[in-house]
Amino acid sequence: MIRLPTPASGVTAAERFALDMLIDLARLVPAPSGLEAAQVELTAGGDRPRDLRAWGAAGWGIEASDAVVRVPRAVLRAVIDVTGGAVEQRATARDRYSRVPSSENPLVREGLEREPVIQRAALALQNAARRAAGRRPFRTVAAWPEGRRWAAAFTHDLDVVAWWPAFTLLRAAELGRKGAFGRLARVAAAAIGAGWDPVTRGVDGVLAQEAGTHVRSTWFILCGTPTLRTMRAGDLTYRPESPKARRIFARIAAAGHEIALHGSFATLNDRETFTEQKVRLEALTGAAVRGVRQHYVRIHPGVTERAMVGAGFAYDATLGFPDRNGFRLGVADVVARWDAAADAPLGIDAVPFAWMDRALSKYRGIEDPMAWCEDALALAAAARAVGGLWVGLWHPNLTPPLGFPDAPPAYAATLAGVLAEAPFVAPLATIVEWRRARRSVTARSVAPDGRVEAVSSTPTPFPLRLEDAEGRPAEPVPALRDTPRPTGR
Repeated sequence: MIRLPTPASGVTAAERFALDMLIDLARLVPAPSGLEAAQVELTAGGDRPRDLRAWGAAGWGIEASDAVVRVPRAVLRAVIDVTGGAVEQRATARDRYSRVPSSENPLVREGLEREPVIQRAALALQNAARRAAGRRPFRTVAAWPEGRRWAAAFTHDLDVVAWWPAFTLLRAAELGRKGAFGRLARVAAAAIGAGWDPVTRGVDGVLAQEAGTHVRSTWFILCGTPTLRTMRAGDLTYRPESPKARRIFARIAAAGHEIALHGSFATLNDRETFTEQKVRLEALTGAAVRGVRQHYVRIHPGVTERAMVGAGFAYDATLGFPDRNGFRLGVADVVARWDAAADAPLGIDAVPFAWMDRALSKYRGIEDPMAWCEDALALAAAARAVGGLWVGLWHPNLTPPLGFPDAPPAYAATLAGVLAEAPFVAPLATIVEWRRARRSVTARSVAPDGRVEAVSSTPTPFPLRLEDAEGRPAEPVPALRDTPRPTGR
């Protein structure tokens, strides 16, 4: 447990947001002022060190003494810059798709994008709080439901429904430019024998693989009206009301997966277009749409998210890198987002993805799908090491007729490799709901025998529980009102 600085202590809005984020990632339980617990104090520390790797090796400057945890203000500035996204929100550079280039990301600049470095700072805070507690009762919130120590989520962007031969031709041209003529010949043979609907067969293949492993995933669906201009730009290419699209949506929903919006190019800074596409998708699927991911990872950090909030989304799953894999926000977890321009919280959660198939094949020139799988498992191991969440993105159109002859077995291997390490697995909306409940846990009292009473102010789909200083299960945490408990993986 931990007591936070009072408003009278001179903590700025940005510092309080960053500290709350670290407390959340550290799974510490905030305690009221009258409760016996370690106290957080902020210390001056100058500018953030240029070498985050060395700073992390030194414990982030977080110190512990009897009942006091001292956190340098520079750590909080790093949290705002990296995880809050302040650096990227201030960036003016744009690539050909109007994205902030990866080179503007502070972790990329230091070669640290493949490590959840800010989450390691949170673990340093957890360890310092444990030391500062001494003989006092110490509790953290259990990391994930069902006693799992980390989590994983599988997601898919449905970019292709109609006009599949055009996508095969584009992929053939890509392989030709790379000189991959053997692979190109296999693609041509698969396309000739594909029949009339290889797209639906590709979706069915992914659904079958996930059904066989009891995985429920999240599917992001384009829901605008295609035109010649949008198709030439690689944006909207299918009508969501078409019979083929509706059949695919029905298959996804029948298998128990989540459907979310894949925001088109026109949604970039436009709340009205976001709202229109969200309402349209909800009408087609008959279910609430809680999440969004931008097509082509096309986002203006801060600005696009304000439009998402206005449209009523609970979470955004856009913030990964388009051209490499790694942890764009320095965390493998669900985190609240900060508005650097308004100096206030944005009111939406980010669920950053760590791994995407096309980041390797398209941008890195790696054509071996088993190498993609190895990369996915390496990043999953990094997320597991900090008790975090790994989010992967696999496109269901990566099939032989559409240009990827070895891809389906690689996805099966990725599923098997991730699941072998026993994560908690659920659709993103369920994970976000759990994390919001975990984030809201606060301590109420400590009994004479050392038992801690805590409560969650947010309804939770899974039971919450505290853990003691050794990580053993301790007291349950009731929510303010109960909700039905769904089935996980």
